Amino acid sequence: MRNTEILFDASAAERRMMIETQIRKRGVSSPRVLEAMAAVPRHEFVPLKFRNDAYADKPLPIGEGQTISQPYMVAAMTEALELTGSERVLEIGTGSGYQAAVLSLLVRQVITVESHTSLALAARERLTNLGYANVHVHNGDGSAGFLGAAPYDAILVTAGAPEIPQVLASQLREGGRLVIPVGDRNNQELVRARMENGELKSRVLFNCKFVLLLGRYGWSRQGGNHSRGHVAGIGSNGKRRP
Repeated sequence: MRNTEILFDASAAERRMMIETQIRKRGVSSPRVLEAMAAVPRHEFVPLKFRNDAYADKPLPIGEGQTISQPYMVAAMTEALELTGSERVLEIGTGSGYQAAVLSLLVRQVITVESHTSLALAARERLTNLGYANVHVHNGDGSAGFLGAAPYDAILVTAGAPEIPQVLASQLREGGRLVIPVGDRNNQELVRARMENGELKSRVLFNCKFVLLLGRYGWSRQGGNHSRGHVAGIGSNGKRRP
């Protein structure tokens, strides 16, 4: 057996273990999501010096102060989008490209936006080399979404925001789902919002902690309060507050 085949078998076994011990036992049950998590070689999206921890139950640094989320978080956020296979999905925060790769196996098209140029370029090259042809990486302010391909069936934000940006809500089609961490700089709640009759209706899924969504409609890069820009505040009745 060639060395590459040995490595492939070893990583496949690690992914199976990851799914059983980290993901399934925490309640993620979608067969399609579990199959996608089993198929994507996470070690290819992790810096070489952290490869031994690629399938560990924790986030890992990828440069520019960003991280690749722990496997469970990737699976849970993906399941929360309720994907059926025909969707066009917008991801905010490409990072290493791992989440986009998982999404690509579950939907028709993934548009992903990364604000750090070095990460965007590296992710684009990595995804291309690994054959994820339905993923399109863009470099820009993700807090503003990506109007050029809107509306989207689902939007996934992989960074913590002070509130749901109105500009992202406006890029959802009717019935679309938006999954986003919302809270302060230190702790957030993962929220799933759905566009129903032109209004966002949301529910909190669980507590979480993410790197910050920086940009015009997220947190200020200067470290103060969140940036100026209209936001879609969600009241108890699910309706936006002005």
